[in-house]
Amino acid sequence: MGCQQDIASAIIAKQADYILSVKDNQKFLHQDAQEAFENEVVRDAHSTIEVGHGRIEKRTTGVITNLDWICKASQWKSLHCIIRVEAIGENKKILEVQKSVRYYISSKKADAAFFHNAIRAHWSIENQLHWVLDVSFREDASKKHKANSAQNFSLLNKIALNMLKHYEDPSYKSAKKMSIKRKRKIAAWLNEPVFDMLFKNN
Repeated sequence: MGCQQDIASAIIAKQADYILSVKDNQKFLHQDAQEAFENEVVRDAHSTIEVGHGRIEKRTTGVITNLDWICKASQWKSLHCIIRVEAIGENKKILEVQKSVRYYISSKKADAAFFHNAIRAHWSIENQLHWVLDVSFREDASKKHKANSAQNFSLLNKIALNMLKHYEDPSYKSAKKMSIKRKRKIAAWLNEPVFDMLFKNN
């Protein structure tokens, strides 16, 4: 959803750089990125190996600056490179191997190590947010599918979560350490905390 030419232009207009994930909604761009890495020699790459939770995962980030593979590359404001992130994970207990490949485009002039760390940090934030939304708001169990209802409710959940995180109950000495679940209960039982969340802390 975020990989749009207007968004890229707006980011550049703010004198910033973008790293946009290329998915199937940008069908031709996604195919162009795949073809680039299938045919081009990747001269800039960076890899890491992580071990934890019974898994061994190797991540490799490659960068290509030859934009001849991208049709209408000029329509992407200040486009500088194409990025591929390959992740190969092995479950040591059941010896199962999983592989994923993701593509990105960026205006940033940087090496593979920079993109590797930047993308990894972004996914870490996304994963943590998804975990909290699932545990506190049961998003994964939601049966909303009609039209844009799932996306709309997800946005509302994120807004509510942000309010709950910033809420400090004056009757508790360590309100910041209160769980999100407990803060939701307080908001459900009392009107004053809801008023504080809506108007005082945001």
